[in-house]
Amino acid sequence: MESHKDLEIWKRSVDLVTAIYEVTKSFPKEEVYGIINQMRRCAISIPSNIAEGAARNSGKEFIYFLYIALGSISELETQIIISEKLSYLKKISSEQIQNELIELKNMTIGLIKYLKNKNS
Repeated sequence: MESHKDLEIWKRSVDLVTAIYEVTKSFPKEEVYGIINQMRRCAISIPSNIAEGAARNSGKEFIYFLYIALGSISELETQIIISEKLSYLKKISSEQIQNELIELKNMTIGLIKYLKNKNS
């Protein structure tokens, strides 16, 4: 691996950040410091933790940061569901984002397993 920018999981999670920023533009303005801020922070946390973990000196440290990214994926998934229930998100947008989150979750778990096997 040359850098975190070479990882498909990082590229897709950066694309997810862009999508979250786009969909939250239409949320009510009173949510700027509420769910909008929280969703954006969670989304940004995913590629950021992947990048930080990839830059560390060991696979064990990388795995640690991948688990943090996994937590952010689950947190964002919850916020997407809440946003749909509050009618801030259309069902189609919600489903598309949730499908991407499932893919990212599976990719993260796969990378964790790969690194654990490589380190053992």
